[in-house]
Parts: sequence; C-alpha cells; structure tokens
Amino acid sequence: MHMSYDIIIKNGTVFDGAGNVPKKESIGIKGDEIKKVGDLQNDNADTIIDASGHYVSPGFIDMTTHSDTHWTIFTQPSQESFIRQGITTILGGNCGVSLAPLVNSGNIEGIEQWVDTSKTNINWQTMKEFLSELQKRSLPLNFGTFVGFNTIHWGVIGRESVTPTNDQINQLKFLLNDSIKNGAFGLTTSFGALNRSSSMDKEIIEIFKIAADNGVITKHHLEDEGKNILPSLSQLLSFARESGAKIHLSHLKALGKTGWSYFKSLFAMIENAKNEGVEITCDFFPYTSTGSNLYMLFPSWIKNRKPNQILEILRSPESKERKGLLDYFKELTLHYDRMTISSAFQSWEHVGKTIEEISNISGLPSEEIVLNLLSANNLKVSIFNEVILEKYIDVLEEKNYSAIASDGVGYEMDSKVLGLDLPHPRSFGTFPRALRMLAREKKILAWEKIIYKMTGLPAKILNLKKRGKIEKNNYADIVIFDPKELMDLSNYKNPFNFSEGVKYVLINGKIVLKDEKILEKSAGKLLRKE
Repeated sequence: MHMSYDIIIKNGTVFDGAGNVPKKESIGIKGDEIKKVGDLQNDNADTIIDASGHYVSPGFIDMTTHSDTHWTIFTQPSQESFIRQGITTILGGNCGVSLAPLVNSGNIEGIEQWVDTSKTNINWQTMKEFLSELQKRSLPLNFGTFVGFNTIHWGVIGRESVTPTNDQINQLKFLLNDSIKNGAFGLTTSFGALNRSSSMDKEIIEIFKIAADNGVITKHHLEDEGKNILPSLSQLLSFARESGAKIHLSHLKALGKTGWSYFKSLFAMIENAKNEGVEITCDFFPYTSTGSNLYMLFPSWIKNRKPNQILEILRSPESKERKGLLDYFKELTLHYDRMTISSAFQSWEHVGKTIEEISNISGLPSEEIVLNLLSANNLKVSIFNEVILEKYIDVLEEKNYSAIASDGVGYEMDSKVLGLDLPHPRSFGTFPRALRMLAREKKILAWEKIIYKMTGLPAKILNLKKRGKIEKNNYADIVIFDPKELMDLSNYKNPFNFSEGVKYVLINGKIVLKDEKILEKSAGKLLRKE
C-alpha cells in the first residue's frame, strides 16, 4: 500500500538518538510528526530530501542556554546562531535566574548584569502568565524553562543573608510547585551568586523536596568551580540525599590549576553518589575558555550586595572594603594574561584586550584595572577566561552521564555591533565543534555516542516526551549534516561566524534551514513539562 507524506528524507545515514549504530533508511514525515522510519521506496511525498552522503540525526537539545536572561529571545527572535548548529530545542531559566515567577511584578532580580531592565516590558508575574505570553509569540525553535532558585529567593527573602522564616519557606515552596504544575522543567541554582550560609540549608532542602515530589531535576551552577569544587559538590550531594532530588551539574568544569588537581576526585565523588542511588548527570561545552561576568570573581561578601552598594565601594579609593578587595584579588593569583574583555560598553577600546595588556598600557596593577573597569561600566563587564584544560574535556566526554550543552545565547547576524560586545564562540559553534573535535578528529567516542549526548540523553534527563529520538510518532525535529564539512568557525576574536556543514534543520516537521538559508522563523513550540 502506497503512503503519502509531506516530506520524505531518503538515502541518509540515520542516527536514532539512542546511541545505536546508524542505518541507511528513510524517514516519512506528516504534519509535525515522524510517521515511518524504514523502507519508503514505494511511497511518495510533496517534498523529497535526498540526504546521500549525509548524516541524519534528531535535532540537538541544548539544556543550558541564556537567551531568556540575555533577552535575545525577544530582541533577536530568529535565534539563528543556535539553529545553524542544528539545535532545535533550548531550555532557559538556567544558573539560578529565570524570567518567572516574579514576586515583584516587573522586577526580574538577577538579569541587570546582561540587560538594561529599564527597557524591558514585563507584563507577567507567575510562570503560567510568562508561558502564555511566550505562547503568543512566534518561536523559531522549541523553548522550555526552569525556575531559578536565586530569582525566587531574592524575590521572597531579599539579598541579605538571613535565616528564612517558615512562612517565607512556604512561599518559596508554593512558587516552585505552582511553576512546575504550569510547565517548568525543574529548579536551577547558582549558590555562588547567593552568598549562601548554613542558615539557608533548611530552605534549600525543603525546596529540593518539592522538585523530588514532582519528579523534576534540580540543575546547578556549582558554587565554586575552582579550589573549593569538592566541598561545593559534597554540599550539593548532601542536599540531594536528604531531599531525594535528582541532580544535574551545568557546564561542569574545573577552573585553574587548583581546580584541575581535584578533577579525578570530582568524578570519584559523582560515581560513589551514583552507586549509592543518587541520580546525577552533567553537561559540558567543548571550549577551554569560560565566558562570564568579571564581577563573578568577587568574594561572596560583596557579590550579594545591591549593585549601587558595590559601586559605592569601588568608587571610594580610601575605603577599607576597597583595599580589602584589592588584597583579595592579589591573593587569588589570577592569570590576567588569559582574561580577555569581551564586553564593556563604557570602555569599548578595551574589548578584545587581555587585562594584562590593559595593565601594561596604563601602568596600573591588574587588580586596579579589574576594579576600575567594573566601576566605569556599572558592573557590566564580560570576560573570556582561559582556565579549562582540553584533556579534561576528553575525560568528561567519556562519561555515560555527560550531555553536551552550549551555556550560550542565541544571536542573529544583525546583532553584530563591532567592538562593543563579543559573544562567546559557544553561542555559534558548540554542537558542530563537539562533533568535529570529539567524533571526527579525536575519535574518542563513535558518532552515535556523541549524538546521543546531544539528543536522547538530554531528552531523558529532562523527561522530554516525543523528542530526542528518530522514531514513529515523535515530533519531526531533525538535523541533516555533512560529517566531512561540519565546522565551527566562531572564535574569540571573531565570534560572529556561523557554523558550516549543517544542510537542513527541520523543527516540528517544517524545514527551517535549507542550504544555509533560514526559511521559517516560527516553527518552534513552547514546551511545558508534562
């Protein structure tokens, strides 16, 4: 019996997303779903895509992104830097900060470092309202969100380090529970930005229990990725054991020489916890530089103050606290020759230079440069910091519980403002780079195992239904690429270069990318946790 489809993809090498050896087979798509995988030579379709010599994979799922908190989901709605990598689904609300729920309407705590909040138009408060606002907009790819623990903590309790009352804990529990019921995929934290003290432990455990009761993950930017990486993980594991929550470590890495020395112990801790029954997974990006705000280097005693209070300290040359900060930075023995300024809107002449280069030009010590830059730019200074060893990326890749994620932001080429803001190359190249480096060049794992880390594994971690695998009745999120041509072209000096080698991207059965042209800007769906 002949079947008729909207699209047939034929002659490609098909990777199922579950990690199995690929097969030469065809895929029949009708509407937004895959209707048949196998032999379709007697069937017809309105559109036939010949994938000869190409690999066909489920669309890539990027579970650690920041397009929401960097506001580009609104201002750069095509999210082209993601789509051209083959990414079809992104998750927001990462690293403790989400756009909902908001305790104070119109005030998103925590995004001031990336966005001029006076120019944002916020007409939602609850997660339900936020998601219905997004539902009205056309989304270029699939989008879901987590709840940021920092966002709700700051909203209910404030920035000061105080012991929360039972009433405040109940408010937090209600906000998280309500958000999950309305579609949030879990809870994220960044305790390093919170000035966490032991007085918060009860609050954290109670909140983690809500996540555990709802069967969603808790996802974490480790409190310290350097010299205190092991205590940070240990604390998190104790919260997990006490609450029963599933743990996911975002952008796992060890920073600097002290962090590197603990890398083996880190995995021993993770694997011991897994053997004890703690559910724990992680993700990583294949780059040796991090991208972050310069002020994240501050000690927690200052990081948790209000921005105007921090600026007052930076602008008081004789103050004890400013001198204390300089001493703190001297003790850190940072590699200022590996820290490149990626954005500083009031000091654009420094963008692309290392802190050491600026120090040599001005004759001021590097520690002074750090404080002066932050002061001049109202704390909004971003850096690339080369502090990751490539050999540890290879170690991470081999773990069966590690997924690949960008930790990036979706951009359009039109957003390129020369000399003012250099995005991290991961926003343009993470997935092609991982396939090129790890599968094609180093051959540490087979293609199907790397593709699993981008598709089936993140879908499993998120409990995302009908995505992440090429199988009957799943949504037709598909990427077709040339394994020989696949190349990431974005770098630290010139990040605005799209990746090459991705030939087609289909999202929910619509052809979004074909021959390097974006054909469709509203194929995405708003995803709600089922």
